Amino acid sequence: MVCAVVQSDDKVIVDAQSSLDTLMTANYEIGTKNIVIDKALIAEEFFILGSGLAGEILQKYVNYGGRIAIYGDFSQYTGKPLKDFIYESNKGHDVFFASTEEEAIQMITR
Repeated sequence: MVCAVVQSDDKVIVDAQSSLDTLMTANYEIGTKNIVIDKALIAEEFFILGSGLAGEILQKYVNYGGRIAIYGDFSQYTGKPLKDFIYESNKGHDVFFASTEEEAIQMITR
């Protein structure tokens, strides 16, 4: 299974449209809808579940058949809702959270 590992010096996903653009670019350029991305490239608002940004973005991915694995250090987030969200996501098939890029790749390509 192929995945696109997103790399950039700037934030890549800042809203639902930029997340869709990322997905469609990966699909067009390398023929995959599996995205692996560093959490540093995603707007911080994504990790505040009450903002609704995570829901908007992930709904776009589901609607377009995309899957995403986000990697990085999530220990700074101490709220139970996000911890529960990460736990439940990792039990599914479309959204994953991992500590490292390698782990994210393994999760999304299994």
